[in-house]
Amino acid sequence: MPTTGPASTPAPPTAQAPLKALGIAAMVVTVVLWASAFVGIRAIGPHFSPGPLTLGRLAVAAVVLGLLVVPQLMKSRLLPHGREWLPILAYGVMWFGGYNVALNAAEHVLDAGTSALLINVNPILVAVMAGIFLKEGFPRWLLIGSTVAFAGVAVIALGSGQGSGGGNRPTADMAGVALCLLAAVLAAVSVIIQKPVLRKFPAAQATWFGILVGALCCLPFSGQLLAELQAAPPEATWGLAYLGVFPTAIAFTTWAYALSLIDAGKLAATTYLVPGTTVLISWFLLAEIPTVWGLVGGLICLVGVALTRRRTRNMHVTAAAVQR
Repeated sequence: MPTTGPASTPAPPTAQAPLKALGIAAMVVTVVLWASAFVGIRAIGPHFSPGPLTLGRLAVAAVVLGLLVVPQLMKSRLLPHGREWLPILAYGVMWFGGYNVALNAAEHVLDAGTSALLINVNPILVAVMAGIFLKEGFPRWLLIGSTVAFAGVAVIALGSGQGSGGGNRPTADMAGVALCLLAAVLAAVSVIIQKPVLRKFPAAQATWFGILVGALCCLPFSGQLLAELQAAPPEATWGLAYLGVFPTAIAFTTWAYALSLIDAGKLAATTYLVPGTTVLISWFLLAEIPTVWGLVGGLICLVGVALTRRRTRNMHVTAAAVQR
């Protein structure tokens, strides 16, 4: 975990390289597992309602990650005190609770690939807020890229609004779009709140605290979860366990570890790899392919990201020149 002393001397490149490599490796694990989560949610969605699915996923994650974290806590005695709980409570409620419920509900009406494309606005929101609140910089190209990416979201929303048939399908699709955008906002705010927490607490502990908070918020769904577990086929129950162990316990921990090493804005941009990975997994496992509107909108979103990253790279070159 990085230190933040006021007079600290920057580590030499040879010392930073292993940490950077570990951060990249952690992010690769996160991308693949989070992509699989979109597919997993879609696959078991017919058997679990949004709230119970969230509670079951978090309960499994709390037990699995607790096997690692509890012995560490008993040894270190490092627990949050007083106001230190406030950011943990905030991202626990918004990210582990609210985000998951909103996403689960969205995937009842949207395919996995389209949902992942819509969540794609999250990295830009993180970059903007990181520039404002974490002082990571606020380059002009970030605004241009953000505008382009939001245009891509609008294209996806337009295609969803047209629907594919009669009845209330267009309205349902638009509700799914709105839920995905809500989830993206909740996740983006949570990343900004979580970043300072990682300066004091290890990634696994910060993740576990948030999971516990989210699970407590979802306890009202306990009765419904038990009923749905009894009615669900074994493969759906195993799918729920998978979501708890891999995309939640493991992936959120690897994300937090990478976030402790890498700027929030830069790290969030790497999650734009998630939608493409999701589309491929969903295609092979669920035979789902986003609509043409969804694919075009997703491509526009990726172009927007490329524009935001272009300015960021130039700023790093300039900063390096100033240092020399």
